[in-house]
Amino acid sequence: MMPTHPETDTIHSIIQKIASLQSRGDKYFPKGIFPSYRQNKYLLYKRPDTNIFYTASIVFVLNQLKSYLPVESQLIIGDITAKSIQNYPAFQNKDGLKTYNFWQTPKNGHASNHFPNGYIFRHSEHFRLPDDIDDTSLIYLTSKASKEDVVWLKEKLQLHANLSDGSTGKRQVKNTFNHYKALKIYSTWFGKNMAIEFDACALYNLMYLFEQHQLPYNEYDIDTYYYLSGIIKRKEFISHSFQVSHNYATAPLIVYHLARLLDTFTNTPLESYRKDLIEFVLLLYEIEKVSMNRILLQTSLLKLSRVNDFGFKDEIEDCLKADSPFSLQIPEPDFCYFLGPLLSSYENPVLQFFAPMKITQMDWKCEAHEWVLVLENLVERNKK
Repeated sequence: MMPTHPETDTIHSIIQKIASLQSRGDKYFPKGIFPSYRQNKYLLYKRPDTNIFYTASIVFVLNQLKSYLPVESQLIIGDITAKSIQNYPAFQNKDGLKTYNFWQTPKNGHASNHFPNGYIFRHSEHFRLPDDIDDTSLIYLTSKASKEDVVWLKEKLQLHANLSDGSTGKRQVKNTFNHYKALKIYSTWFGKNMAIEFDACALYNLMYLFEQHQLPYNEYDIDTYYYLSGIIKRKEFISHSFQVSHNYATAPLIVYHLARLLDTFTNTPLESYRKDLIEFVLLLYEIEKVSMNRILLQTSLLKLSRVNDFGFKDEIEDCLKADSPFSLQIPEPDFCYFLGPLLSSYENPVLQFFAPMKITQMDWKCEAHEWVLVLENLVERNKK
């Protein structure tokens, strides 16, 4: 439990707490990895999970905040980053390509390490995941990837995008709204045999990477932005959160990822929705019950309103006063930042029906990452 009085804790002490949670190397987690656990409370299931997603996500946010912090804090973040990125090669494509996997990849005759520390799924190739755009984007963003590498990645992605004429032949997405099926949108997965799938949060991270390197838009970028605009305009990120983002699956998380993009880049095709998004977030805040989601909505408001509050200053101030990050319990029992829907990639309509049900999903929990989200909220408040 965090202390109830802000003055008894500091931003620097939270950074120290995050650093203390980074693995020093043990049976489950290599040195530099932030421990996380996959779980399903309905099945009484919990396993330590060695993945790169949470480690790269933590490094991304910390380095976004770094320049707003004192030197002592910056040094700790530098140390966290150095220890983290030394793990990236273990998650790189098994054939040496510059794409990355959620789990450690098989190399030098070693077996794949999907569903690590488990007893059933890890023995089935069916549950082995291909490389994905989310982990790849976060690793590129946190490892100073060259522009040449990002251009290569963009060309590689086109081979796996919806309706592309790649080496696997032309394939079309099944599990999205009909009005997006004819668009050339980047798919979550690089795998040859994996279904085409759209995840808005992963796409926000990908477009963040492309915007950072100022790459000119191609037809895939244009269609991807059309999709990301459409889910705002039609409010689908609220009404159909799981369908819009299978791995994040809540409106607060979707708008949080969108706010990160708009906070840094103000000239994307999504800019015209900034005012609408502030209104949506204020409405979402009124009905949200999960404390960490409310903190994420606050952070989103701070990021979205930095350029222009569109006359919502008083409402935003009331929102910021309503919840304090210092009242949170960490880990937050009812909060899940990242989930694995075991059935979402299947194209069978019966399995698609069961995919949104929590009993068919794995939640991934990471204490250090939740502290990072609290830290981000506090730093954003100070920036304001």
